[in-house]
Amino acid sequence: MIEEPVKLTIKKPVRRPTQEQIAAFQGVPTGFVVDAMDGIGALNPTIKPVGDGRDFHCVAAGPALTADNGPGDVLALFAALNFIQKGDIVVGAFSGYQGCAACGDRVAGMMRNSDAAGYVTDGPVRDYQGIVEVGLPMWCTGINPNSPVAQGPGKVGFPVQIGGMEVETGDMIVADRDGVVVVPFELIEQVMSRLGRIKALETTLDKEVEDGLKVFPATLELLESAQTQYVD
Repeated sequence: MIEEPVKLTIKKPVRRPTQEQIAAFQGVPTGFVVDAMDGIGALNPTIKPVGDGRDFHCVAAGPALTADNGPGDVLALFAALNFIQKGDIVVGAFSGYQGCAACGDRVAGMMRNSDAAGYVTDGPVRDYQGIVEVGLPMWCTGINPNSPVAQGPGKVGFPVQIGGMEVETGDMIVADRDGVVVVPFELIEQVMSRLGRIKALETTLDKEVEDGLKVFPATLELLESAQTQYVD
């Protein structure tokens, strides 16, 4: 007979971005971060600001703290509450299960009490009005009032699969109304070093569009080159 697994397995964090690194991503649009990673890094767009961000400001950036729940279960999320450090974004993997809520307003309040910066899940949430009142930035797949269970097994601090990507505790999460972007821990410095150039390019292009730019110059050059064929 197979023995019953333990209910919880906890991996204590061994890496965490510095305060300087965390600060470097505050207020940076997700699009800039993606561009600094050559166009990748965003979770599946089914994971979006709760309520589409209509009732409160969903913007956050901070280190991931992972909670690997089974479908319909939140025991790992409950356990993760004990390990939140100020500024963490709790990433609650729910196996993409849509049959019940992965979080409600009371747990959102407890995350806020622990100074979490936000919550990301690949499941729905519930108690929308309460979540709005708590004000914790949250990204999820929608709203479902059905209740989860808290039976386990679950893991805290281990890599999780969510939104088509693997997220590890200590990765940087940057999220806003456009979605959620993951910066792997080992790429944080590289992305930081590129953000200034990305911001400068975006600012220049914004000004050019405001001044009437209609077509990218490089596109015009291509249209006039031998690499473009015109047919009647």
